Amino acid sequence: MKKIITLILIASALFACNDESKKSESIALNYPETKKVDTVTDYFGTKVKDPYRWLEDDRSEETENWVEAQNEVTFAYLEKIPYRDQLKERLTQLWDYEKLGAPFTEGDHIYFFKNDGLQDQSVLYRKKGEDAEPKVFLDPNKFSEDGTTSLSGMSFSEDGKKVAYAISEGGSDWRKVIVMNAENRRLLGDTIRDVKFSGLSWKGNEGFYYSSYDKPEGSELSAKTDQHKLYYHKLGTDQSEDKVIFGDSEDQKRRYVGGSVTEDNHFLIISARNSTSGGELYLMDLTRKNPKLVTILDNFETDSYVIDNEGSKLYIVTNLDAPNRRIVTVDASNPTPENWKDFIPETENVLSPSKGGGYFFAEYMVDAISQVKQYDYDGNLVREVELPGIGSAGGFSAKKEEDVLYYSFTNYVTPGTIYKYKIEEGTSEVYNKPNIDFDPDDYESEQVYYNSKDGTKIPMIITYKKGTEMNGKNPTILYGYGGFNISLTPGFSTAMSVWLEQGGVYAVPNLRGGGEYGKEWHDAGIKMKKQNVFDDFIAAAEYLIDNNYTSSEYLAVRGGSNGGLLVGATMTQRPDLMKVALPAVGVMDMLRYHTFTAGAGWAYDYGTAEDNKEMFEYLYGYSPVHNVKEGVEYPATLVTTGDHDDRVVPAHSFKFAAELQDKQAGDEPVLIRIETKAGHGAGKPTSMIIEEYADIFGFTLYNMGFKSLPNQINQKVKG
Repeated sequence: MKKIITLILIASALFACNDESKKSESIALNYPETKKVDTVTDYFGTKVKDPYRWLEDDRSEETENWVEAQNEVTFAYLEKIPYRDQLKERLTQLWDYEKLGAPFTEGDHIYFFKNDGLQDQSVLYRKKGEDAEPKVFLDPNKFSEDGTTSLSGMSFSEDGKKVAYAISEGGSDWRKVIVMNAENRRLLGDTIRDVKFSGLSWKGNEGFYYSSYDKPEGSELSAKTDQHKLYYHKLGTDQSEDKVIFGDSEDQKRRYVGGSVTEDNHFLIISARNSTSGGELYLMDLTRKNPKLVTILDNFETDSYVIDNEGSKLYIVTNLDAPNRRIVTVDASNPTPENWKDFIPETENVLSPSKGGGYFFAEYMVDAISQVKQYDYDGNLVREVELPGIGSAGGFSAKKEEDVLYYSFTNYVTPGTIYKYKIEEGTSEVYNKPNIDFDPDDYESEQVYYNSKDGTKIPMIITYKKGTEMNGKNPTILYGYGGFNISLTPGFSTAMSVWLEQGGVYAVPNLRGGGEYGKEWHDAGIKMKKQNVFDDFIAAAEYLIDNNYTSSEYLAVRGGSNGGLLVGATMTQRPDLMKVALPAVGVMDMLRYHTFTAGAGWAYDYGTAEDNKEMFEYLYGYSPVHNVKEGVEYPATLVTTGDHDDRVVPAHSFKFAAELQDKQAGDEPVLIRIETKAGHGAGKPTSMIIEEYADIFGFTLYNMGFKSLPNQINQKVKG
């Protein structure tokens, strides 16, 4: 049904740098008509209506027209926000600095990525020797005119003379793999199509392994894919001749299969999973003429992978009998767990190791903060690596023969800086420090701990401008994820620095369901315990309010993907808690998520409505699409998604927005911003990212009542 909502937003006297007026201009909204259909599904005797299921058909003209109509309303609204252009200009100005990636060596060349500042995609350069002049090797900005085709992965042959690289078109997870002669940059004609969720790993110089699904029937952006296969492509042959190495059994399908060759080309290591947690592990001895598949692990109960080998000795990272992970060793001739020996034992902190220059680098998370220790291949501690500060360090990897490696360091107020590390000496020096128009000394981050609903202690890092008065009126974004064993560690965001400039507070809690404290922390936020994650997020908001960082009138909640579910569930359970909700590419229909693309693989975290009656009722009880109620005043909401998102299909967001628009009892706007030629987020061009953040920040501040920006940036924008 159509609704006309007039918004009258009160300007904040505290932050508006003048006393121009008390109220912002009103904006009229006329939502598009969204038809309802009589679709009903029976779950264990409960009939569930699904009036907007027709929006799941991403190929229909009707859905396309709905998307256009929604975008027309959304962008008409956003264009009326008086400081939207100011935000865009400042974001553009701040983004415009040179960004360098860590260098790596392949064959006779040193490679590195560089973005001059505002290029839509970073460019790959190379040079022969440290002092040589770098030349462009691969420029993804030339893949398409609008910058929406991106480089999404690459792998060099053993001698560095050939490279296979994958491209994503319009943000889709489906990839095309192209093979090039790295010496003269000529394409070899070996193009592999319809590749998805795949690494690329060379077997010497002859060919490479990759993974994919059979092309699904129906829409490639939404149809279910549930049998992943590992292939080998021999150079100079047609893709139709590629041999299936693993995954073609109809009796035992695996949703995620990967293959990687050890650095010495001795073994092919194969992982196989049915969900995002827990998997099998196999190997094949490539030194044998007809290698056989050897089982390391044959169940889906734990997570393990081979990090390296020395001859037949394997080094395996595992959480088997070690929720925080350990490294074990075993001989490849008899590699099953009963023969494993501890190499780096489990500690109280979560281990995420890497290797380089003949050493292991054990990165530990200590309350989401990095600590790195260097070990030799006999398991002896060589040293603790002295890091530049408190934050996140990563990238401690290099080939075995190299004597230096490069790592990055960042936190919420420190732009990512690359350090050169001399492996034998254990010394670091700055390799590249970004020259950005942002002074970290003007800002601070503090880590606090608060109690969730059940008393569990949760850490949260809160960042803001020094001298900020804690008076309950600071515009605040609370960001969360809480799922899939993913850890939120401190990291600089160019976009969020603009938010901080405006006197904004940025708070990131480490919710259960994540990986900050190992498998037990993850498992405390899955399936029938998923409500713990929402309770942790709600308690974070209450902490910020109780301690006067902000108040409900100045609080926005934000998250993407599983974090979009987090926002959707939180705003439907506690709509009074926040002023603005910003769910991005969210999983919103918990009864049907597993029927799209590879969604069934998320069942470890969520369970499915088909498992049993109890699981159905639990999912139905928090599923955002099914918990929008009549007569409830919901916060101002800007749903964001991409029309090419084939990981969390946009129908989730479409249906949620339609429900909110239909049932919103208050005067707050409910808008959906649908990016065309964009997917789940990876590879999105810089220009598109800047536009999106200008809209998100503008929408947020405007609906918090700011007629003008809290801290005027006219002078900075105009130089």
